[in-house]
Amino acid sequence: MAGASVAGQAKSLTLGEVVRAGLSGFAHTHRLPAHHWKVLRAIAACHTPALGGHQYRCARCGAEHFVPHSCGNRHCPSCQKLNAAQWLEQQTEHLLPIPYFHVVFTLPHDLNGLIRHNQARLYSLLFATATATLLQFGRNNLKATLGITAVLHTWGQNLSDHYHLHCVVTGGGLALDGQSWVPVRPRWLFPVRALSVVFRAKFRDGLQQLFEDGQLQFPSSEPCLHRPAVFSRWLRHLCRPQWVVYTKRPFAGPQAVLGYLCRYTHRVAITNSRLEALDQQNGAVSFRYKDYAQKGRLRSMSLSLEEFLRRFCLHILPPRFVKIRHYGLLANRDRPARIARARELLAQLPPQAQPSTEVVPTLKPVEPPPLVCPHCGQRALVLIAVIDRSAAPTTWDSS
Repeated sequence: MAGASVAGQAKSLTLGEVVRAGLSGFAHTHRLPAHHWKVLRAIAACHTPALGGHQYRCARCGAEHFVPHSCGNRHCPSCQKLNAAQWLEQQTEHLLPIPYFHVVFTLPHDLNGLIRHNQARLYSLLFATATATLLQFGRNNLKATLGITAVLHTWGQNLSDHYHLHCVVTGGGLALDGQSWVPVRPRWLFPVRALSVVFRAKFRDGLQQLFEDGQLQFPSSEPCLHRPAVFSRWLRHLCRPQWVVYTKRPFAGPQAVLGYLCRYTHRVAITNSRLEALDQQNGAVSFRYKDYAQKGRLRSMSLSLEEFLRRFCLHILPPRFVKIRHYGLLANRDRPARIARARELLAQLPPQAQPSTEVVPTLKPVEPPPLVCPHCGQRALVLIAVIDRSAAPTTWDSS
């Protein structure tokens, strides 16, 4: 069962409130896949009596307090902080005392329309081509197998389409024969221009194969793309400019990697902290965003509820689609054995050649904050009942 919200938490605008305010009107003007409605209804019901909850009584003042359940949906920003921390606990044991690099692969905006109509296939193609590029450079340049954790993001700061893959890459890898650890230079992974060329070629070839296999659906704005000659011409135009591959400075050891992963792995299109105001009378919502065209300057944007929900729905993942994946040294199959071998080989390096002496951190078990009585402020709440999901319809239900 989904967890309960925390009493005594500071009240601020949430995505659930915005969805509840706009869902009824949105349902009358938009047709969406069933799983989109499922996500929106889950977020709208989050932390409301519609999902049931826990009934508490304060042992100090005797007042009763109802704590509604959360939805647990992976698109809900209210539910992802605890999920991210629990996921990180599982990943800590796989971190190595080495530098890690952050590489971002971005798809050109000319692909946006095609991606919207082929999300699962083109998201998977992005994972496959970006990670294959890194693994190929590892084999060719280092004669080693790198470790990669890749996280899909589909949004920009203003909720528009911005499809890119964040990759955390080990600073070195297991030699192809498994007999040594091959480090990389501490401040350099691979040339980004070369990565860009190979990534673009691999994605182009994969897109061409999907077309030849008849697995692409085309947007109404490009009705002629189903023709081979038109598609080939469009693909050549798409691949003419250089594609963006960005390598950030290496992380300062495993602790910094954990901090990065905590921010990125379970992030959704918009967090509650960025929401500023909900104007129900005029049907609008305002939120903060970084304007990267102005060096990341913070700005405020106001959208109608209908447009806000339309943009949010662009970033709902296909059902059962996995947005966090591991490759190479970190691939799920036999990963513990490879990590143990990597640790053994790293320990055999002479002290001056060892990439880092930092100890892999151990996270404390993550637990929800204690419940506080909203009447007397004491941590004295005692559970007296668990209330099942309410069967009564709500005013925001689109059915």
